[in-house]
Amino acid sequence: MARVHVTTIINDDPVDFLCDTEQTLLDVLRDELRLTGSKEGCASGDCGACSVTLDGRLVCACLVLAVEAEGRAIGTIEGMAKGDQLHPLQQKFLDHAALQCGVCTPGFLVAAKSLLERNPDPTESEVRYWLAGNLCRCTGYDKIVRAVLDTAAEMRV
Repeated sequence: MARVHVTTIINDDPVDFLCDTEQTLLDVLRDELRLTGSKEGCASGDCGACSVTLDGRLVCACLVLAVEAEGRAIGTIEGMAKGDQLHPLQQKFLDHAALQCGVCTPGFLVAAKSLLERNPDPTESEVRYWLAGNLCRCTGYDKIVRAVLDTAAEMRV
């Protein structure tokens, strides 16, 4: 099988990689590029653990073929912090104890960041609706929602 050359931007950095036409974006991120923050929870787009942005749109990386990334911009959990400086959402997740095992956390953070970029003043219902595609089996959702709302309030100041 021939491998395809893909040129893309990941977390604001130009990236080239080779992939098979059947490989998912998640597989390439994790296995080829060693960006292991995005997790595979279901491989069917139902859990949100592999959430990334593709040209600013929230997607499940397990449902996107890597070849579809050609010429596009991808945002992953690895791009949220700037060096040692956590993104405000990451800090609020820690402050609110909004994580336990950590499998779902990267997907929730990427999704929440996407929400706040679109809507800096969401209601609780809007946060819950936006994050409905992300599943957590450990924390429940209240601490996660509180962390997002607290981040939104802090970022508006």
